[in-house]
This record gives sequence, structure tokens and C-alpha cells, in this order.
Amino acid sequence: MVAGKSVEYASFLRRLRRAREHAGLSQNEAARRLGRGQSFISKCESGDRRVDIVELRAFARIYGVPMSFFTE
Repeated sequence: MVAGKSVEYASFLRRLRRAREHAGLSQNEAARRLGRGQSFISKCESGDRRVDIVELRAFARIYGVPMSFFTE
């Protein structure tokens, strides 16, 4: 589990990273598609930065998964 994070949020973070990897994207490529820096992706995946619903929708779009993927 990510230090200081709930089991549920740690599961979400694993799904966030898995979705990117299954889409065949590096953190750099995902960041480029979102118009952000690579550190944004890294911080989101590590739990250093919370992901809001608007950002989650953008992740789902570039990773080609439904929003429900992150909460199943």
C-alpha cells in the first residue's frame, strides 16, 4: 500500500498505472497527450497528487478505457 493512502486508493493507483502500461504509453507520452509534464503523471501514479474527476476522464480517454476501469 502507498504510505498514508487507503487500500482503496492504492488499488486505484495500481489501475491508473496499469491502464497507461496497457495503452503502451510511457509517462512522457501520456503527459504529452495531456499537455502536462512527466512529473504530473508520476505524482498521480505514486499518490503524491490526488486525481480529480476531470483529470480521470482525460486519463480514461487517452488510455482507451472506460471510467469504470478505475473503480472496478
